[in-house]
Amino acid sequence: MPSTRLKIIANICRIFAGVVFAFSGFVKAVDPWGTALKVNEYLSIYGFEELQPASMIFSIWLCGAELMMGLMLIFRVRTRLISIFALLSMTFFTILTFLSATWIPVEDCGCFGDALKLSPWETFFKNLAILPMVIVVWYRYRHQRILDFSKLEVALTCLFCTIAMGVGTYCYFNLPLIDFLPYKEGANIYEMIEAQHDTGSEDMSEEEYVLVYRNRKTGKLREFSIDDTEWQDEKKWEWVETRVDNETSPIQTLVSEFTISDPEGNVTREILTRKGRVYLMCVTNLSKISGDCRRRMRSVVEQAEADGGLAVCITPQPLRDVTYYSFDGSENVRCYNIDATVLKTLLRAENGLVVLEDGVIAGKYNCRNIDFSQLGE
Repeated sequence: MPSTRLKIIANICRIFAGVVFAFSGFVKAVDPWGTALKVNEYLSIYGFEELQPASMIFSIWLCGAELMMGLMLIFRVRTRLISIFALLSMTFFTILTFLSATWIPVEDCGCFGDALKLSPWETFFKNLAILPMVIVVWYRYRHQRILDFSKLEVALTCLFCTIAMGVGTYCYFNLPLIDFLPYKEGANIYEMIEAQHDTGSEDMSEEEYVLVYRNRKTGKLREFSIDDTEWQDEKKWEWVETRVDNETSPIQTLVSEFTISDPEGNVTREILTRKGRVYLMCVTNLSKISGDCRRRMRSVVEQAEADGGLAVCITPQPLRDVTYYSFDGSENVRCYNIDATVLKTLLRAENGLVVLEDGVIAGKYNCRNIDFSQLGE
């Protein structure tokens, strides 16, 4: 029988590790888009680009598994089994974060999503601190039967699984339950940009657009400058993303990178400081927008006409000329370019809507959840 001291230490380790796992899993599960972006980054670094289309599935599953593992540790459900999973995952991610800190240039491991930023070294030492705790928990429950679930444990396992996977799935089809990003409701984007510039963060005029295309035949990615015309061969190249490079810093989701433009120039100030209501219709790819979303966007255009507001489409898809787009027969809407990462920072959805009132974010909607009854209020 384990000593009383070992029981106390093991319980402290179990609860502490469980809370860390549950918190880490939850803050990532509420933002599956952000986690998917981080998964894509790691897949690209390690040469597994072919798995990137499944990054959202990985995101929801990984976050859900971590949240579920934390809950099961806290409530002492099949502790030996969960401690084995925890030990395996902690060993894997400790090695991964060590590689990120020493060999692979990753600024943030993403272990706490956008809620808490940790450097690879900070994450590595955090993992080193938790790993012995998990070992203690495993040792304490090493004689427990792995699959001998009681009826209560079966019920709790099903409940925790439903919660863990349900949170990520819900936030994927809607928006994050908690918005940890700078573009929250009530934020004035242009004032934030000006504040960044006043602190000397960077000069927006130094930005350079980089177009990323995939060769339809070989599947390899290639980067083009905006002046290069080779990417215009649609039979050969498929657009992947548009990003903004800066001479002094890597691509980041900084407020100062928020730029709305088209071939005629930068219209960021004009749109973000416009009085009244502005409907920013966020579309990742105009050619892949669903019929249902087009119909919802058409209703937004009609609402903008009714209340005297301005409806514009912002997309990372490269625009060769001044572009207008009709959403399911709506009036033509002017389209502008925005960096793909900035767009995903503004709105965690494939397509959706951001409503500005006198420059202040008044509402954010996934395309499937646009509330037409409230847009006119």
